[in-house]
Amino acid sequence: MGLVGFFSDQGRNSGPHEQGCTILNCHKTQESLLSSASGYNNYRGILNWCVVMLVLNNARLFLENLLRYGVLVDPIQVISLFLHDPYSWPAACLLIVSNVFILVALYTERQLSKGSFSEPVGFLVHCINMAIMLTFPAAVVLLVPSMTPVGGAFVLGIYTILFLKLYSYKDVNMWCRELSTVKAKKLARSLSCPSAQHLNGGDRKVCYPGNLTIRDMYYFVFAPTLCYELNFPRSPKIRTSFLLRRLKKNMLSFLFQWMIPIIQSSMKPLEDMDLSRMTERLLRLAVPNHLLWLIFFYWFFHSSMNFTAELLRFGDRQFYKDWWNSETVTYFWQNWNIPVHKWCLRHFYKPLLRRGFSKMVSQSAVFFLSAFFHEYLVSVPLRMFRLWAFTGMMAQLPLAWFVGRFLRGNYGNAAVWISLIIGQPFAVLMYVHDYYVLHFRQEAD
Repeated sequence: MGLVGFFSDQGRNSGPHEQGCTILNCHKTQESLLSSASGYNNYRGILNWCVVMLVLNNARLFLENLLRYGVLVDPIQVISLFLHDPYSWPAACLLIVSNVFILVALYTERQLSKGSFSEPVGFLVHCINMAIMLTFPAAVVLLVPSMTPVGGAFVLGIYTILFLKLYSYKDVNMWCRELSTVKAKKLARSLSCPSAQHLNGGDRKVCYPGNLTIRDMYYFVFAPTLCYELNFPRSPKIRTSFLLRRLKKNMLSFLFQWMIPIIQSSMKPLEDMDLSRMTERLLRLAVPNHLLWLIFFYWFFHSSMNFTAELLRFGDRQFYKDWWNSETVTYFWQNWNIPVHKWCLRHFYKPLLRRGFSKMVSQSAVFFLSAFFHEYLVSVPLRMFRLWAFTGMMAQLPLAWFVGRFLRGNYGNAAVWISLIIGQPFAVLMYVHDYYVLHFRQEAD
């Protein structure tokens, strides 16, 4: 009855001959869905299956870890990572002191705009200000015993961001003075400023030197960007619902719970230089470390930066691009951290090209600068200099050449993922091992 009804429904609007052909013929020339020639690309169900399998497998590992080792992530211990001495707050004091460097930069630009400082004098003041910005907090982190590694890394990260922002602030205002000297009506590297127009949301556009105010300076300091402009794109209003969606709790603690036993059990193979056991520990550490990195990426580049941008009505929300589709190492570094990429392109890479350096030399210089700051943010808080982070960043140059030269498509994408999954835990193990040998083993001896 059902089959007859099916055929009758299929041929209700067809003639007798067409009905017969429909019944007799049920095949046509077509490709299997999983064949590349089929043109089929909806793999949502398979992706969901991968996610479910990943969650179930990691849940089993986490439960096994919890049953074997108990709860290792103590909230009191987490707080102690930031506060060694509850009556000493060196990191907070350094954050307060950072306002001095911000105000010195603003004062210098005001003097330059009025002609009270010549360009060489202003450049010298900026150089001294930014050099102290890098050396002073590093000296405090190295010399103050109550500064913890986590607190030191946090405050050095803030100072590094301020350093890049003030460098951009210096450059853009210098470009404005150069353009005003030749009476240009448009800014080549920042937005134009016709006096009678307004930005999105009704904000009035600002012309140089009207931008040299405390309000403008601190807006830039807190804005989720490293590149200064006189007139940032602004959103019309603050969306409360958007802010609430960005306030999501992260789940980092269970990954630390997972990583701690692996790192502890890796010390003996590292001391004995047991390559097979070291490789096994490295592969075990790779998964939780990589998941931690992915969660950090989502929390910082998506949730936190969007939250800050919404509070400040900052219009440019492109903080990252599709780095997960990277088929070359270069594409990954250009797209996973857009604020840093824009700063390097605008204030370092292109200026080097304009001065006659080749693309290869300029690109190598960008990686060298990045390697320096990576090492600065790791070695100084740990109070030891091993150059693992520096070496890892500089190794990206030959890796980028190899992947770009010999690998294409999915193979290149797989190589990028492998470098991310394996490279980071290797550096983590090296630093943890050296820190353990330098501090804890000497105390035990």
